[in-house]
Amino acid sequence: MNSDEFVRLVSRRAHVPEEQAGELTRATMLTLAERITGGEARHLAGVLPAEIAPPLVPPEDVAQKFGVAQFVRRVSERAGADEAVARRGVAAVFMTLRAAVPDKEFQDVMSQLPNEFQNI
Repeated sequence: MNSDEFVRLVSRRAHVPEEQAGELTRATMLTLAERITGGEARHLAGVLPAEIAPPLVPPEDVAQKFGVAQFVRRVSERAGADEAVARRGVAAVFMTLRAAVPDKEFQDVMSQLPNEFQNI
């Protein structure tokens, strides 16, 4: 899957225009890079389209600990969207990641997140 397809799927799943889907995708990837270990972020970046992967370069190797509510708030602030749109965007990005990367890689990412992320 290339980056245009990825953003189109996020747009469709989140019910937002493609431009906003691109912002939500970038904000979600930046926030995910903070929430998972640096090594896992780099592994995930290695299997994503080049245009989607750069925000996954983590600022540090240690994962920050925060839940879904804080994750959504950070995405909301970064994407300039209200929290309801950000929540839909995060869910759409996670659904699209599941389809875009090998299952083992997706499961490795999810294993670093609290169980509440399973229901986003």
